[in-house]
Amino acid sequence: MSIEVRVPTLGESVSEATVATWFKKPGDHVAVDEMLCELETDKVTVEVPSPVAGTVTEIVAPEGATVSVEALLAQISEGDVGEIAVPKKQQPNLPTVQAVAVMVPTLGESVSEATVAEWFKQPGDSVAQDEMLCELETDKVSVEVPAPSAGILGEILAQKGSTVLAGSQLATIGGTDTKNLAKSIANPTKSTAMDIEDAPSAKKLMVEKEIVRSSIVPTGRDGRVMKEDVLQVPTNRAAADTPAAITSPAPVDDAAREERVKMTRLRQTIARRLKDSQNTAAMLTTYNEVDMTEVIGLRNEYKELFLKKHKVKLGFMSFFTIACCHALQEVPEVNAEVDGTDIVYKNFVHIGIAAGTPTGLVVPVIRDADSMSFAQIEKEIAEKGARARDGKLTMAEMQGGTFTISNGGVYGSLMSSPILNPPQSGILGMHKIQDRPIALDGQVIIRPMMYLALSYDHRIVDGKGAVTFLVRVKEALEDPRRLLMDL
Repeated sequence: MSIEVRVPTLGESVSEATVATWFKKPGDHVAVDEMLCELETDKVTVEVPSPVAGTVTEIVAPEGATVSVEALLAQISEGDVGEIAVPKKQQPNLPTVQAVAVMVPTLGESVSEATVAEWFKQPGDSVAQDEMLCELETDKVSVEVPAPSAGILGEILAQKGSTVLAGSQLATIGGTDTKNLAKSIANPTKSTAMDIEDAPSAKKLMVEKEIVRSSIVPTGRDGRVMKEDVLQVPTNRAAADTPAAITSPAPVDDAAREERVKMTRLRQTIARRLKDSQNTAAMLTTYNEVDMTEVIGLRNEYKELFLKKHKVKLGFMSFFTIACCHALQEVPEVNAEVDGTDIVYKNFVHIGIAAGTPTGLVVPVIRDADSMSFAQIEKEIAEKGARARDGKLTMAEMQGGTFTISNGGVYGSLMSSPILNPPQSGILGMHKIQDRPIALDGQVIIRPMMYLALSYDHRIVDGKGAVTFLVRVKEALEDPRRLLMDL
């Protein structure tokens, strides 16, 4: 039976791609999920896996062709194939084994790629099921990839430092008798390496920018240079336009006292995504201040009874979370997101609570926070905060947030402008509680005050909505009784 291979969904507002590289040709055998070709868009490189095991009968879209979503790429004749990824001439000398693909797991909301930070195993090593093979880094978390089955680690397709996409293949695991196979895969012949073709768009860009291939760090499959790799190399003109003060070396007397440390892949990714957020959203910030007297008094009065009954401490975050949920009901666009030319309104509230960890900032999500009590929220925050610090959060626990709360006040921040967590349209910044003189009823008195900051996407949230949201949060915190009466 003939199976059609079509262009997958390419991402938000992306309708077409260019066929960069075919890894197979007509007549080649393929396994289920084995990579057939690479597609390039202006945002990302997408690998297309085989939907079935069989033989490639026809390639409809050759390298360099422009294809749209759901366009036909190739035809595969379905059938059982025993010899996968090994030339036929070598087959008599090797045992027949069932190869298992090691794939990149789901990486999280709005995260489509990761960097291979470390391989714990090498080709030819024995691995047990669920034994850690490698570690991936994203802007949110480090992900350990376990072995899907026991066996011998064969080919490693993504080396340390490579950028990989969610759902792409990392390596191959064979059966317990595949040591010779693993060695043959891990040590390809020189002629095979010489046959590697760079992506057509990358070759074109190298010619246009007059960039030598040796100056590029390839991240594609089997060492192929991709379009994104070429874009990372500064041109001579760009280098010439860089101010001398930035590129000039330090004076000899100071150079010996400097320490140069390469940015981790995680930190590089964080920097890139923060900049992408600034470039994508029309981000503005509005400010207000809240008198925390009533919240502090209520907390001090009931914290011991709360701890005795619910076995969790009563903090300020539950007050802010519930106050935000009430405000989001009145101003739903702050809880929405932009999807191309559409606005997606969420009829639920999943609030992300930013938490600092030794490896960076993570944002675990409290789902359906609008239907939770103070105790339930405090338990969720305590549990996920502890697991975040221990590096035990799962990707599912950091996905799907519709709004974020960030508490820079725990580090002493008095005022700041938080940056959006895309694709969300709002983030509330809490700050340090500080005694300050204020005018109340014609008198100057000292009150515990906190500055609040709401950063929002001005594409769908106007000034009135942002200010209204922040005022409702302020009113709820200055008079917590409003929360009980749903006002």
